[in-house]
Amino acid sequence: MSRYEPVDSPDETTVFPYHDLTPPEPGDAYEAREIVRRYLPRTPLVRSEALSAETGADVYFKREDTLPTGAFKVRGGVTLGHRLPEEFREAGLIAASTGNHGQSVAYAGREFGVPVTIAVPADPNPEKVAAMERFGAEVVATGADYDEAREWAEGRAAEDGLRYVHSANEPDLVAGVATAGLEVLEALPAVDRVVCPVGGGSGAAGYCLTTGAIGGAEVIGVQSAAADATYRAYHEGHLDPAESATTEAEGISSRVPFALTVGVLRDRLDDLITVPEEAIWDGVRDVLAAERILIEGASASAVAAVRSMDDVAGETVVVPVTGRNLSTEKLRRAVAPP
Repeated sequence: MSRYEPVDSPDETTVFPYHDLTPPEPGDAYEAREIVRRYLPRTPLVRSEALSAETGADVYFKREDTLPTGAFKVRGGVTLGHRLPEEFREAGLIAASTGNHGQSVAYAGREFGVPVTIAVPADPNPEKVAAMERFGAEVVATGADYDEAREWAEGRAAEDGLRYVHSANEPDLVAGVATAGLEVLEALPAVDRVVCPVGGGSGAAGYCLTTGAIGGAEVIGVQSAAADATYRAYHEGHLDPAESATTEAEGISSRVPFALTVGVLRDRLDDLITVPEEAIWDGVRDVLAAERILIEGASASAVAAVRSMDDVAGETVVVPVTGRNLSTEKLRRAVAPP
């Protein structure tokens, strides 16, 4: 079994010699599309009648929740898995996740016959854990939050020679998730604005490479005000970690900005904003009530952002439904707040 020692990292995470931090280009999304279309269905682009009426814009949901894992990240998982060098196929993959990245890696592991270990925080979303285990992954609960789970996974990768699948510093992941933007352009070429949640930033980076760079749309990223590490890194020009990330929207909860995706966002993103935590959960509740679509808190951050914008009337706006994997407990609280 090959062993790999960490190398100097531009951010606070661990990277290994096999991590290429060269940012992908729009052409990489087209190459990834040839892989993604072999393993995954195309996802619908559906007009939101409720948000369109409320904002005066033509608002469309990109329904990534219809993918087999219920979230967009699996596009990156199958791209990386398809290209995985033979030397890692026996040793296996390891990743840290609050759920959707882990499901992506687990799904790819099952698809390509590669063992997978996923580190999750000690109090994870139980439904996401169950899904990862159904896809065949070993799930290890460790650490108080995502970043502590990530540090455990990085150490295990070094000790056991596993291929560490970073949640953002992976060009194959970014190129893979960017294929959603190509589908948007094919279905709706004249997009004015894409409003996308930002956790690690791979999804927003993917839309920057496609609807932004190719289609000329404005791409706006959104974080919770309760977890704004990437917001600060983007606006202040650093990669310093935040002291905390207290959002309950686990899909966008990270204390650490990531070098590759922040680099793409700084070069190509039009703006990165934050929304209040309470507005996120209003979005979960209201989209379920009006559209009968179950969205995670991460997706609802983009809904909240669109609702707060006073300049979208008359525009064509796309909001990615990045995931549907909301825990039952959070769903109950969202629809029946105290």
